[in-house]
Amino acid sequence: MVTPAHDPVSAALESTIASYEALVRRVGFRHRLADHDVDELLQDVRLRLWRARGEDGAGEQIRLVSTSYVYRTAASAALDLLRRRRARRAESFDDLTGGVGDVASHAPTPDEDLAERELAEEVAQVVETIAPARRPVVRMYLAGYRREEIAELLGWTEAKTRNLLYRGLADLREGLTERGIGWGRAGARDHLA
Repeated sequence: MVTPAHDPVSAALESTIASYEALVRRVGFRHRLADHDVDELLQDVRLRLWRARGEDGAGEQIRLVSTSYVYRTAASAALDLLRRRRARRAESFDDLTGGVGDVASHAPTPDEDLAERELAEEVAQVVETIAPARRPVVRMYLAGYRREEIAELLGWTEAKTRNLLYRGLADLREGLTERGIGWGRAGARDHLA
């Protein structure tokens, strides 16, 4: 049996986690997680990186992971942690009220869910038509990154990021309008305001 200390994948994983621990903790604190939740976030990121190591299980892929990948992984894990906590609170509330005021009744209907997925697909198609310089900024903005975070991650000035974002969003609005998608369509108003 291979001990964890001599396992190349485990060693690569621990080295990568050590390198990015401060980044993951900052992501946790930006999402207003408590200290013990940030520790849970760190473990979740460790697990996600381990799962993403590839079929051959080589530790080299873990060592080559980019900062932006770790950031996105940590942000996604933080949001999942918050969603799990919200679901647990809803279940607790349901237990207390005996099912009165069912939180699940506010879940989207299958038709609403389909409409949201179709809208997301159309938005993704229009984003592909945006000028290449503006495309990554718009994608990151739609993924929930703040303008300051985008500038920091891309190594751009705030002014350049703002300019490309506003022009990119204008291109997105124009492209969606050409497809007949405007303010009357559910969800469009939230993302394109």
